[in-house]
Amino acid sequence: MGRPTKENSLTQQDVINAAIVCLDQEGEAGLGVNRVARELGIKPPAIYKHLDGNAALQRAVALTIWRHYIEWCREQTEDVHEPQALLRVGGNATRNFARSYPERYRVMIQFRLSLNDPETAPLIQEVFHFLKRVLRAYELSETKLVDAMRIVNSAITGFIALEQAGLMTIERSTDESYEVMLDAIGVAIQHIQQHDE
Repeated sequence: MGRPTKENSLTQQDVINAAIVCLDQEGEAGLGVNRVARELGIKPPAIYKHLDGNAALQRAVALTIWRHYIEWCREQTEDVHEPQALLRVGGNATRNFARSYPERYRVMIQFRLSLNDPETAPLIQEVFHFLKRVLRAYELSETKLVDAMRIVNSAITGFIALEQAGLMTIERSTDESYEVMLDAIGVAIQHIQQHDE
């Protein structure tokens, strides 16, 4: 009996890993069944044994990137406990991930997570858990906690989006502006804490 062909020995994770390589090299244009098949040196139909077309491939890649991002942040924040320091380290971890993997970050941030989706709900819970850890010391009500989470998320993702698009052109260090923004988020959370509902 001969050796198994490459098509038969591939796993779904092999396909996803190859797709991420294509994404890193070519951006979102590289996230297609035909391109990934070429990367793997196989014919496109072999991929359909693992993932049902481009949409399924893109979804699997986005979910994998979200898991990598959460693990990245967890590793960098696990020994940090003071809330403002946690906000700073977590904010910098997100920005560093976006800088290290710009194409992955773009795909991840455009992928809609839903609490009604059994695959994405645990990822949302992980993100909520981290934000609650950051905000625990402020003893916010449930409503105020949601407001604070939205401010943190919007400020950090918005800054990174503008930076990635090359829209921060004024001559001042974006690193310094980012640090000022993280400090300002802390002040904004204190405002939320004192504001009447």
